Amino acid sequence: MRPPRRRRIMNRKKPPLKMNNVIVRSISGVVFILAMLACLMFNKFLFAGMIIFVMSVMLLEFYHITMNGSYTFSKILAILAAIFLFGILFAVSSYHIPIRFVAFAMIPVFIVMINSLYVKEKEEYGKFSNIYTGLLYIAVPIALSNLIAFDKAGNFSGNLLLCFFIIIWCSDVGAFTFGISLGKIFPKKLLPSVSPKKTWIGFFGGLVSSILAAYLLFQFGLLRFPLMHCLILSVIMSVTGVYGDLFESQWKRVYGVKDSGKIIPGHGGFLDRFDSTLMAMPSGAIYLAIFDLL
Repeated sequence: MRPPRRRRIMNRKKPPLKMNNVIVRSISGVVFILAMLACLMFNKFLFAGMIIFVMSVMLLEFYHITMNGSYTFSKILAILAAIFLFGILFAVSSYHIPIRFVAFAMIPVFIVMINSLYVKEKEEYGKFSNIYTGLLYIAVPIALSNLIAFDKAGNFSGNLLLCFFIIIWCSDVGAFTFGISLGKIFPKKLLPSVSPKKTWIGFFGGLVSSILAAYLLFQFGLLRFPLMHCLILSVIMSVTGVYGDLFESQWKRVYGVKDSGKIIPGHGGFLDRFDSTLMAMPSGAIYLAIFDLL
């Protein structure tokens, strides 16, 4: 007898997972950008609500990476301190209340410091210190966005803040595009010990893209400073944005984490999306403040 023929297993086509991921990333990215535009352009309270939400989630993501589920009470106090700091700078910028009220933001921090006295294990102090790192790394730069969103008279306008985001995003997109398209021709790595995929050609691509974005924003009347200041601003923000990206990559590498969260489908967490902003935005604000342009 002949042995029974083996049925041929038809190779079924696998679903185009990569294309699906691109679609998910594109849709979620567009929805997120539209939501941000609505909050930036229409109302100062929408702006404040959006920023407080994003900042709180970023702090939660950072504390989850570095501290897991420990010290919940101290993490809550740190987030409250961040909200107080943002709220007070919002009031200072919008309603011209005395700047000395910023000191009230230190009250939750003092409680956290007192709480640290009850950390008994020496090995735990390094983990606990990330409470303060998160405030300095995330809360302070985000709170400074008030200085960009309000003019000296206290009038709200998300125009400048939007320009900041456009320059930062163009730098990120330019770096990614140049890195993908020319990375094999110019494979020199930027800082392989921290981020193995980042190349020098990507860095320069991001720099060129941010300069071009600033020039177009100036030409369309959205960035209302002298052209030279606009171009210098874009260079500063592009360079410092790269360091912001590398800084977050270092944290994720140390703690063995790929993404900071999953709140934006296909993009990861808020910290993954705003890592460049955390250094680029305050750097741009400092430059403008030096020349009395804020």
